[in-house]
Amino acid sequence: MRLRTIRILLLCLGIAFATYAAFVLSPWPAALLIRSVFSYDASKTNEALAKHVPADIREQRDIAYGGSPDERLDVYLPPNGGEPGRPMLVWIHGGGFVGGDRQDVAPYLKILAGKGYPAVAIGYSRAPAARYPMPVLQANAALGFLQRESARLGFDANRIVLAGDSAGAHIAAQLAAGLTGKDYAALLDLRPAIEPERLKGIALFCGAFDLTALDFTGPYGAFVRSALFAYFGTTNPLDSDRITEAAVPRYVTEAFPPSFISVGNGDALAPQSVMMAQALRDRGVKVDTLFFAPDTEPKLPHEYQFDLGRPEGRQALDRLTAFLQGLQP
Repeated sequence: MRLRTIRILLLCLGIAFATYAAFVLSPWPAALLIRSVFSYDASKTNEALAKHVPADIREQRDIAYGGSPDERLDVYLPPNGGEPGRPMLVWIHGGGFVGGDRQDVAPYLKILAGKGYPAVAIGYSRAPAARYPMPVLQANAALGFLQRESARLGFDANRIVLAGDSAGAHIAAQLAAGLTGKDYAALLDLRPAIEPERLKGIALFCGAFDLTALDFTGPYGAFVRSALFAYFGTTNPLDSDRITEAAVPRYVTEAFPPSFISVGNGDALAPQSVMMAQALRDRGVKVDTLFFAPDTEPKLPHEYQFDLGRPEGRQALDRLTAFLQGLQP
């Protein structure tokens, strides 16, 4: 009996050590777990959005903009092709750098296309298979492709608005900072694929912009550490010089495009959006924000903008379309 107990104890210890090693020594187990959670949440969100999607949107799906299987994009065009001068929205999906998919934002982009704005969803390689700053470089390549192929695909690429949610907002903001700042582009080893004057605006929802200022000890600390371990390749992200390089508010210039920034008041990342907006205003950039008082109800969660069942979600959509309309010549 004692020998059997010892064997069971050793087996339990072995399982515990294997679990510890899997999650601490490799970013993959946590990344796959996070990815599955994002996938489930996105499926529920898109089910709720389905009733708001127009039926006559013109779609071009799974277009290769590069050689990697992840380098694909989807185009959604208004039924009539859109009015001349309307900007094209290029959206980078979220997912904590390890999850998410361009299909996650398809219903929302179709809704925007129904309002007359051509919209593109960019796919990119996710961590830990791809490390920082690969998604930024891929999004840059996608913009170059869209510029070259705009006539064939049926839109005007002279008026581009970058957009992103959550981690996608960080990637979009970093790319915009590189496109409009030569020093930052050199730091990222980014060769801008489009002229900065083509970038007319940027829309950022629920983003994390200065990763060094995230809370690594709070209730979401384990998630933050796991995602950044996967993205930067170090168990202690603050030991990496590149995480400082990824702190976008430190590198924006007065050439950064006009911006629309929004976040929910119940979102743990809310201070990040406030920080980003202030950094841009300090440099004289035109910024429109949709923030909600932190001491009011309801508490709006992360990615609140995709919930068009809430009045606040509808307000965000209205404000986004107003922002886009204001960028027209």
